[in-house]
This record gives sequence, structure tokens and C-alpha cells, in this order.
Amino acid sequence: MKSEIIQSLHFAQTQFKKWRLISFEERQSYFLALEKILLTEKENLGLLITQDMNKPISQSIAEIEKCAGLCRYYAEITNPLTVELVETSWDISEVHHEPLGVILGVMPWNYPFWQVLRFAVPTLLAGNAVVLKHASNCLNSGDAIERIFNEAGFPLGLFQHLHLSHSEVEELIEQPEIRGISLTGSDAAGRKIAQIAGKNLKKCVLELGGNDAFIVLSDADLDKAAEAGAIARLQNCGQTCVAGKRFIIHQDVYQIFIEKFIDAYKKFQPKDPMLQETILGYMSREDLAVDLVSQYKKAIEHGAEIILPLEVLSPISLQPGLLKMNVGNPILDEELFGPLGMVLVVASDEEALQVANTTSFGLANAVFTQNKDKAMYFAHHLESGSVAINQLFKSDVRLPFSGRKNSGYGVELSVKALFEFTAPKTIVGNW
Repeated sequence: MKSEIIQSLHFAQTQFKKWRLISFEERQSYFLALEKILLTEKENLGLLITQDMNKPISQSIAEIEKCAGLCRYYAEITNPLTVELVETSWDISEVHHEPLGVILGVMPWNYPFWQVLRFAVPTLLAGNAVVLKHASNCLNSGDAIERIFNEAGFPLGLFQHLHLSHSEVEELIEQPEIRGISLTGSDAAGRKIAQIAGKNLKKCVLELGGNDAFIVLSDADLDKAAEAGAIARLQNCGQTCVAGKRFIIHQDVYQIFIEKFIDAYKKFQPKDPMLQETILGYMSREDLAVDLVSQYKKAIEHGAEIILPLEVLSPISLQPGLLKMNVGNPILDEELFGPLGMVLVVASDEEALQVANTTSFGLANAVFTQNKDKAMYFAHHLESGSVAINQLFKSDVRLPFSGRKNSGYGVELSVKALFEFTAPKTIVGNW
């Protein structure tokens, strides 16, 4: 491990010991300052996102605004980490929630600011320090995030962006200063990080991939479902963990729905992400586009039918595609991270639920029906951390976000996120 990285960890540990003693309410004030910087600089910070990973500029600015809202939320919540007094026969019987220490965040490129702040803000507010390993194509975003934390008045060294290789991340986890890890990434990356963390007995929060179902039942509002479905699949050029990926359509409405869906889908034409009017940008990297085209060809080789072809317009620009999938196609249980959707036709509600749950992932499904009882039945039986009813799924800072099965474990967002990197300490005794 490089000496400068070791020094950074020592500095973070020193600052953690001071930061943890600051009151919850005083910590909150720093996030109001951070919110102000985010809003003041949203155009320039949004430009960094677009330059790093080709998100349309309007959506990049919206990402910064969402980060500002996250800061405001945590700056205004009532402290959930207060001491719990438990009635016992002892004179003193208390539970304190104590921060763990320096927490490593390994963050992806698809939402370069949101993913980082979604992890870092509640982690810091709970009294921890943070070191960040950002994606290799988002180092400028990572540096900018460290800068604005410093400018907001956070103690220097409390939040640090470290330029690390994958092998250095593995070494870093083994360092005694690191007391927890939060990863947002693929299930393969999650398994690797969890293995190293487990070997070193360190807490993990894993937000991994998704292969979410977008279910359209026979009584659904088809216009609404088609419009929402196109956005659900193609937002951020399809490079979203919670994007709708498998469109499960009841056979009674399939023909009408697919016509509406194609019309909505065709509104998304790849254009220069620097233009304000662009709603579909480019793939983040050329290798990711190559991987998606390979999955597309593999699906067709195994029996999938083309509804709309996935066309390569440039090494990073793809015309969105749709495939009608056949049972047993191996691509059905792979995450498609790009503008390619899978459509399946089912004969009944029961089959829709069974097909939706036939995946190793479980992040955020959606179901469209005008029957409330049916909607809630699906919500209770879908094997995912979240379910959206008659809308595409979007994370909300007020609500917990987590996965099931290969989509990971642990909670982000809401007040519950504050407990992930704290530990309860029981204090009992008599005077």
C-alpha cells in the first residue's frame, strides 16, 4: 500500500475521532452549507458529469439538484440516533448508537454525484469519516465532490477521494482504519468486496445490479404504462440499476400495448448530451456498448425475436432496441445495462408474478393495474426491495432503498441509512 494512502487513512482516522464528538445537530449544519454550494454550482457540476460519462446535460443538472435535496433532508431530520433508555432493575440501562470509524465507498459511474452523496451524507452525519474510490472515468467528479465538502466547511480529511486501482481497493479494505465498506456496482464486484470484507470481519452495504420487471396487467392504463415504460428502460441511456429491464405483458393487451410502447420508445433518439433538448445521450464507455451488443446477439442466437433492432451508430451511440424473449433464453437472467429492453408475454396474472420472480436479482419492480387489491397482492409477493405501482420506480430520499437476492443487502436513504455504519453499545450498571 502506497505511503500516501496510508497517510490519508491516518488523517481520516484522526478527523473521525474529533468529528464523532460533535453533536448531531451541529453536523447537520454542514449539510446546509453543502446544499447551497450544490445549487450555486449546479451547472458547472452538471457539466462535469456529462463530460465524465455522457449523461444529457439537463439530466446531469437534475442529478445535482437531487443531491441538494438529499442534503436538505438529512439536515432537517430529527436525530434518530439518540440514547435509548431501557427500563430494567439497574440504575443505568442505556443503548448508545456509535459510529464505526472510517468507511470506504466504492462508487460507480452512472450517477457520479448522486451515488456518492447517497452513501456519504448519512454516513458522515452518523459520525463517521469517508474515503471514496470512484469509477476510473469519473475521477473529475470525485475530485469535485471532495472540493465542495471542504468548501462547505467539513474538516479537511473527513471526506477524501482516493485515486485507487482495483487491487489497491482490496488492500485498503484490509487496513485496520477501514471499519466498513459501501459498494454500488455489479453483483460480481459485490461478491468480491464481500469476500474480502468478510475475511476481515468488516461491515458491508451492497447495492448491486437489477433485472427489474415492469409488469403490465390486462386492466392497466396502457397509455400511461407505455410512456412510463419507455422512460423506465431508457433513462440514463438504460444505464440504471433500477431501470425496467424485463417487460412482462398480459397476452390480452400485448398487441395494443406493444404498439403504444414502440411509439413511446422511438421518441428516444441518441443525440449530443451537451444539448439541452437531448433526452437520450450516449453510453458511458465504448467497452460497455460492446458488451451490450454482444448480449443482444447472444439473445437472438438463443431464440429472441427482434421488435426494434439495437443499432450501432457510433462506438458509444446506440439506437435503442427491443427483443421479444423466449422461455429459457440465457440473457433473461443477465442485467442489460444500456438501451435494450426484453419483452415477455404471459397468459395470466399468476404467470406474470412467477416470471417476474424468476431471476437472481431483486431490486425494484413495477406493476401496472387499476385494481388496488391486485396491485397490493403483487407488491407483497414480488421478491424485490421496492415495488412501484402504476409508475416507474425512482428512489426517494425519505424512503429506504435496498435489494434482495443478488441485488445486495443493507439500506441506503431514509433515516434507516444512519444506522448502517453505527453500532449499538449497551451500558448497564448501578451507582
